[in-house]
Amino acid sequence: MKLQYMNRLPIALALSCGFAALAVFPALEDQVCATEPEPIVDAVMDWPWWRGPSRNGIADADQQPPLRWSDAENILWKSPIPGRGHGSPIVVGDQVFLATADHESETQSMLCFRRQTGELLWQTTVHQGGFEKKGNAKSSLASSTPACDGRRIFINFLHDGAIYTTALSREGKQLWQTKVTDFLVHQGFGSSPTVFQSLVIVSADNQGTGAIAGLDRADGKILWKQERPQLPNYTSPIVLRVAGREQLLLTGCDLVSSYDPLTGKKLWEFPGSTTECVTSTVADGPLIFTSGGYPKNHLAAVKADGTGQVVWENKSRVYVPSLVARDGYLFGVLDAGVAMCWKADTGAEVWKTRLGGTFSSSPVLVGSHIFATNEAGRTFIFRAAPDGFQPIVENRLGDEVFATPAICGNRIYMRVAVSEGTRRQEMLYCIGSDAK
Repeated sequence: MKLQYMNRLPIALALSCGFAALAVFPALEDQVCATEPEPIVDAVMDWPWWRGPSRNGIADADQQPPLRWSDAENILWKSPIPGRGHGSPIVVGDQVFLATADHESETQSMLCFRRQTGELLWQTTVHQGGFEKKGNAKSSLASSTPACDGRRIFINFLHDGAIYTTALSREGKQLWQTKVTDFLVHQGFGSSPTVFQSLVIVSADNQGTGAIAGLDRADGKILWKQERPQLPNYTSPIVLRVAGREQLLLTGCDLVSSYDPLTGKKLWEFPGSTTECVTSTVADGPLIFTSGGYPKNHLAAVKADGTGQVVWENKSRVYVPSLVARDGYLFGVLDAGVAMCWKADTGAEVWKTRLGGTFSSSPVLVGSHIFATNEAGRTFIFRAAPDGFQPIVENRLGDEVFATPAICGNRIYMRVAVSEGTRRQEMLYCIGSDAK
């Protein structure tokens, strides 16, 4: 998908009017940032939203993050994270953002760290009280990954029985907050916002008043909204260019659904998924790939042209970790810790091997290397190649990992939990080499 660029404006302004840019170029801020739709940051050095710049788990190939690390090797910095959350970090300009929830104070907050040093720049409370008590043991009250359009950070939280989307400035000031829909908890909530042109798009499937909506990035006004089936589902909306156009894709609730991302008009919808999905859809040419885990294990390739044709389907349990598509092949890690490769056009199994452990974090592709981290903090690096499983190295960091790492600018940003006796402390690690 092509994104809008800042063209050849000065580097400071290319941070899309963050606080550093405003201090230096106030006149340019008036000329550029006041226009709508505003430019969206997509620098190769950034990781601005869930699953990276292209929304598919594929990082910039022209980088060389470390292949080896430990708590004592290739750690540039680490910073404690107050509270708990399973949402992934995002990286834009000189800032790293993530969401957290503190059960002692019953607060849900956004955190901002300095990219180069890990210094906590600000913490903004978005909600207080109204904490949900139900949910799966693996869920959290900060499982959504934020998105940044360059000027604003967007985050979804389940609060007091409803889903809210909130926008903050790069300095941490709340700009607007919009209630999207009431929410009836089954397992939890973890859908992440997606930014597309002038909109931020949010989904909130549940057994009550499920909905998907497009909000104005500038003021949070709901510009379009579509009802969804009254069924539990957890996947995030993804905009991909498939079958010749940008499509807003959502799987789950026993459906595969496509919407016009600007208007919310339903382009097509048909049975072809299971009820509960967590993974985000990826595409390879004319096909999109859907996967889920309840009430059946499900992995399928579906044509994105609206014909409803399911090209192939199997019973692989790729329920939580999302997939990666590359050069005609599909790579994934099953929840139960098995790495697999399939032919994208036929679904034929090419190879599989057991890695070990249980996986919630999604794999990230960097060049020809796949980085996959299990819940125990073991990261397996192997080649994205069809000619057999080719391991590179295995690393260990922390004791518990649910979040997907952001890999950009030759560095890896990981949200990791460390246990000391009965005390659990989340940490944000920056993995890199001083030589790069």
